Amino acid sequence: MTHQYTVTGMTCGSCESKVENALTSVEGVVKVNAKKDENLVTITMENHIPLNQFKSVLPEKYTITNRFIDQSEAKKTWFQTYKPVLMIFFYITGITFLLQFSSGDFNLADWMRHFMAGFFITFSFFKMLNLKDFAMSYQMYDVVAKRFKAWGYIYAFTELGLGIAFLLNLWPFYIHLITFIVMSISIIGAIETVANKKKIQCACLGAVFDLPMSNITIIEDGLMIVMSGVMLFQLF
Repeated sequence: MTHQYTVTGMTCGSCESKVENALTSVEGVVKVNAKKDENLVTITMENHIPLNQFKSVLPEKYTITNRFIDQSEAKKTWFQTYKPVLMIFFYITGITFLLQFSSGDFNLADWMRHFMAGFFITFSFFKMLNLKDFAMSYQMYDVVAKRFKAWGYIYAFTELGLGIAFLLNLWPFYIHLITFIVMSISIIGAIETVANKKKIQCACLGAVFDLPMSNITIIEDGLMIVMSGVMLFQLF
C-alpha cells in the first residue's frame, strides 16, 4: 500500500535524502520518495504503519502529518468518526443554553452571541495545539491559504479574536461583518473538497481526532454564516 504525508522542514536535496533514509529505516517500508517543493512524502509499505513510528525516526527539524485519509482503512461508523465534534457542539450548545436560563429569560440574540464565542474559542484552541500543522493542512483546500500561506496562521488568531469579541460583546456590527465574510470565504474550499470527493484530513480537528473533511465542516461554517447574517440584520 502507498500513503502520502505532509513533511515540513525540507529545504534542499540533502533534506530530502535525510527524510527518505530515516523513513526507510522503519520496518515494513518498501520505498520512500520525498519532494521538498510540495512538502510531500510518498511511502510504499508492506502493511499499514502508524504515523507515530514515522515521527519517532525523523530528526526534530522535520514534522510529518497525514495528508489524505485512506478510506480502505476507515472501519469506524459515522457516529464513531464524528463523535468528538458532535460532543463539542453539544457541550457548547448546552452551556450557552444554561447561561440563558440562569438569567431567568431566554434571549435568542444573546444565545447566538455566546454560542459563537464558544465555537470560535474552542476551535481556535485545537488549531493552536499545532498551529504549524494546521496552517499546512489548511492551505491544501482553502482558497485564500492556497495563494497566501500565512493565512492559515492568521485565520487561527482571527478565530480566537472573534471568540473573545463575541464573549465581551465588542464592536457588534464589525465583528458580525468580519465573521460573515471570513466564514463565507472559508466555506468555499470545504464545499469544493467535499463536492470533488477529495479524501482530505480536516485541518482543525483531523490531527487530534483523525477526522476527515466532510459535510460536518460545511455545516459548521454555514452555521456561523447564518448566525452572523441574522445578527447583522437585527442591527439595522
